[in-house]
Amino acid sequence: MSTDPVAISKILPEGTAGFVDHIGIAVRDMDESIALYRDLLGLELELLEEVPSENIQVAFLKLDRGGALGHVELLAPLSNEGNIAAFIEKKGPGLHHIAFAAENIETVLERCREAGMRLLDEKPRTGARGKQIAFLHPKSGGGVLIEICRDPED
Repeated sequence: MSTDPVAISKILPEGTAGFVDHIGIAVRDMDESIALYRDLLGLELELLEEVPSENIQVAFLKLDRGGALGHVELLAPLSNEGNIAAFIEKKGPGLHHIAFAAENIETVLERCREAGMRLLDEKPRTGARGKQIAFLHPKSGGGVLIEICRDPED
């Protein structure tokens, strides 16, 4: 199989990019989690920011030094309110979601909608790092919360 990006894009479903953008992990304590992923596992901390609309603090750590292999996204609640706080309260810290890159989120969402999948977001919204994001319900993702995302500069 060809590794040429142009050749690969011709076999992917319309609107998709064909790679994992990041893996989201819900954490109770951001400092402790950064110490694990950066200081012990050697991942480079690329960004630490707050997303007030989601009531979370987010850290992005590169999975390789070039950034081409995606990121680990740590998600810590800023208070006892919001989706991440509720997730941790119900399930404890751990794997929250997997995010797939899209060239066109609307096209991917429409294809999922037509396939009968349940969408948590009917249209994209802005998330951390200014990315456009939308989520599919875990019941439609085999028990996995799936995020579709697109970089703002794409």
